[in-house]
Amino acid sequence: MSKKTAKTTVVAFKVEQELADLLNSLPNKSAFIRKAIAAQLGVSCPLCKGAGVVTRAVNDHFVPLIEEFKHQSCVSCGNKIEVPVEAEDMDKESRSRLEQFLLGGPLYCNSCYEVAPSCDDCGWHIDKEQEKQHHLKSHCGDECDISHDLST
Repeated sequence: MSKKTAKTTVVAFKVEQELADLLNSLPNKSAFIRKAIAAQLGVSCPLCKGAGVVTRAVNDHFVPLIEEFKHQSCVSCGNKIEVPVEAEDMDKESRSRLEQFLLGGPLYCNSCYEVAPSCDDCGWHIDKEQEKQHHLKSHCGDECDISHDLST
């Protein structure tokens, strides 16, 4: 089993009340925040390569593609869902399920999201067929025994 690194520094930041409520509902919000930050820092924008800007020509070239592919299918029922590019574009009802998708989780329509059970570790909604895969990918790391039966 790997040795845990001591956490000695506190970092504070302000968030919207809805996000604070979501974080407070998680069983281990510190671990969730650490994983989310590490995941975000590990993926840079393929267009700007992390610079935060692109040339007008690159913008003009990719805007039509982004418009064309801004719909994704619900992983459960297959219905098409528009995926907003910015968090501000999300309505309150859809915010949790879309944030889950934008952080690398599965995308559900509102109806399927409501009936998909929540993961005990991170709070993401994961249907039963994807539960074992989700646990192995998101919560095990190197210390997890792949042969471990997660159905119990």
